Amino acid sequence: MSADAHTHIFDEANPLAERRLWWVVTLTVVMMTVEITAGWLFNSMALLADGWHMSSHAIALGLSAAAYALARRYASDGRFAFGTWKIEVLGGYTSALFLVAVAVYMVYESVTRLIHPASIGFDQAIAVATVGFAVNVVSAALLAGTQGHHNHSHDHGSDHGHSHTHHHHDLNMRSAFVHVAADAATSVLAIGALIGGKYFSVGWLDPVVGIVGAALVAAWAAGLLRDTSRVLLDAEMDAPIVAKIRECVQRGAADAQIQDLHVWRVGKGKYACVLEVATAQSASADDFRAVLSEHPELAHVTIEIDRRSTGS
Repeated sequence: MSADAHTHIFDEANPLAERRLWWVVTLTVVMMTVEITAGWLFNSMALLADGWHMSSHAIALGLSAAAYALARRYASDGRFAFGTWKIEVLGGYTSALFLVAVAVYMVYESVTRLIHPASIGFDQAIAVATVGFAVNVVSAALLAGTQGHHNHSHDHGSDHGHSHTHHHHDLNMRSAFVHVAADAATSVLAIGALIGGKYFSVGWLDPVVGIVGAALVAAWAAGLLRDTSRVLLDAEMDAPIVAKIRECVQRGAADAQIQDLHVWRVGKGKYACVLEVATAQSASADDFRAVLSEHPELAHVTIEIDRRSTGS
């Protein structure tokens, strides 16, 4: 079989998403820089927290945008046995490690401000935080326009694959949208803390919101570390698709026994499967592949039939 007859491109390019994501990255980086700088100048930990929280999204969005470009560039590179999707996953894992350090730093600075209060330029800080919120709203609108459906096809050789076309949401872009929306919520917290400090003389509210912002960054980083490490380590054997595979094997042959099963993710909601089945019946690999084909999330299936263990 020629190299061209069997491809492992599990995710189609999404030019609109990539282009708009770079626009959002640019907006986010500019606003992040303004907020962090203003936070230092006006002694606002709430503003600093919002800026650092925005930095977490800038990193995540930047890595996602870069992943689109790299995945497209190396999509046909034979060195990537199961596609280039894990470039994005590795980038997310790396950014999460950085975000843990950012969260620790934010907590340290906020506690320092609680112990040693400093005067805050409330008017200037409120103005900057409001602009930051507006940028988040614009960014969310840009990303929301890319979440339509698009065709997604996989072509596999007739020996151990299948072809199908279906519609699905770009989960990477949907994740980016959630990050921007969460950042908008943090901006609201910062604005509330600054208004409280200005009109109700509760200066301690500003560093407290800084700690809350740090907790949000840490929670997001922890979740990202958990999800990306599972993918990078192929810890997917508890995924719902595994139970579906076992059920399909039983329908393929009444006496079928799974001798070996490996399932791992190769794309956004896409899995590869290597399956060894023992059966005394005449069921072939194509018979089992036929029942498994009802699950489009199985993008790559390799099946081996073992008749020796049945005594046949």
